[in-house]
Amino acid sequence: MSDFGNELVALLPRLRRFARSLTGQAEDADDLVQAALERALRSRSLWEPGTRLDAWIFRIMRNLWIDQIRHRKVSGDRTTLHDAEQLSGSDGRVVADSRITLADVEALLAALPGEQRAVVQSVCIDDLSYRETAERLNTPIGTVMSRLARARLALAAGLDHNESMASVANLKNPR
Repeated sequence: MSDFGNELVALLPRLRRFARSLTGQAEDADDLVQAALERALRSRSLWEPGTRLDAWIFRIMRNLWIDQIRHRKVSGDRTTLHDAEQLSGSDGRVVADSRITLADVEALLAALPGEQRAVVQSVCIDDLSYRETAERLNTPIGTVMSRLARARLALAAGLDHNESMASVANLKNPR
């Protein structure tokens, strides 16, 4: 396999995580990764050796996702949220609370604007620096910082609201 192919294979886990952050669903994420890889392989001659392959393919993926969103708006297709993954644990309450929190976070992430969701994915999940995130998303570093700040505030506010609502429900219906 060529160096180009080996580098693409090495990027697969990051590509899948990024695609999942964009789409919100594993199936759609896999389709997006496949489409991005196909486009990258077809357009290999456009990539300049010595430049960052990851930034190039992330840009391809982001552009494909934007195209898919536009297509869905025109065609009327809608995507649904993926069910929270099963968590293991011995205490049923801990497992239930964890699932509820995970579902809340997933719903809050899905409700974020796509630009903010992509920044949260890159910085908080993929553990990229602000500079790397800016390169990945082809946006200024200041924009990355402000999108991340707004996303964190929205997530915190959403989680605080959900906890407040749960406390009120517990007062009305004590265990």
